[in-house]
Amino acid sequence: MKRIVIRVNDETAASLQELAARCSEADRRRERLTSHGALRIEALLGMLAEDAAMVVTRPGSWEGVNMSAVLASHGYEV
Repeated sequence: MKRIVIRVNDETAASLQELAARCSEADRRRERLTSHGALRIEALLGMLAEDAAMVVTRPGSWEGVNMSAVLASHGYEV
């Protein structure tokens, strides 16, 4: 397993914390029927990294297609 370290500003970190908390609440409300369970920031970013990798490994999957759309919205052709 590889470790990848990123730096984000404090505002982004706070927003990621809020998003992880919202996802964890959704997991609780759905009685733990989410794909990755309750999320901390690290698990949230790991899940997104897995989905981004599917642009290459499973390009026709919903994860790969949606991540391709996100990248295209940022101007990247993948």
